[in-house]
Amino acid sequence: MTTPKIIVAITGASGAIYGAVLVAELLKRPVEVHLIVSEYGRKVMAHELGLSGPILPFLKTDPGLVPHESSVFRDHAADNLFAPPASGSFRHNGMVIAPCSMKTLSAIAAGFADNLITRSADVCLKEKRPLILLPRETPLSPIHLENMLKVARAGAVIHPPVPAFYHRPESIRDIVNATVGRVLDHLGISHQLAAEWSGA
Repeated sequence: MTTPKIIVAITGASGAIYGAVLVAELLKRPVEVHLIVSEYGRKVMAHELGLSGPILPFLKTDPGLVPHESSVFRDHAADNLFAPPASGSFRHNGMVIAPCSMKTLSAIAAGFADNLITRSADVCLKEKRPLILLPRETPLSPIHLENMLKVARAGAVIHPPVPAFYHRPESIRDIVNATVGRVLDHLGISHQLAAEWSGA
């Protein structure tokens, strides 16, 4: 593969900004982004971000996306199981679910691939491709924890969007950027969102 392909899914948990900023950061690079937003993911985006239409025009104004000339954006309906990410023959560089609802987590843990998000995640696990989940829930029940452990043992990275403060964030965006930067680290994509820790 020449152009990296990344699947980004946004589900109905709070924290839609994580997925939106991740998509914006990816499109600043020569990356092919495949976006899947669940029905409730769109409702949360409307509530938290004021987004009621397509995501790309929104990203161009907030958070100020200037797409790379070689970037590619594909938006897939969550109920379209004929979309490329549903197939193991679709070669890509990883999938991120940001945020990941407990419903989506439980479906992945059970192998219940009833929509394009859970099917794409299932494909990542069976094909041994990177799968990064940003579960957004607190407190966590034993069921949540067991599902996280089950999915982690299957090969996924469990990456809760827990804020860090050693870089002294001054805004919500700084906190979000730090998490998105760590996700990009896992995908092997360089960035300038957060400084690498070099010691106190």
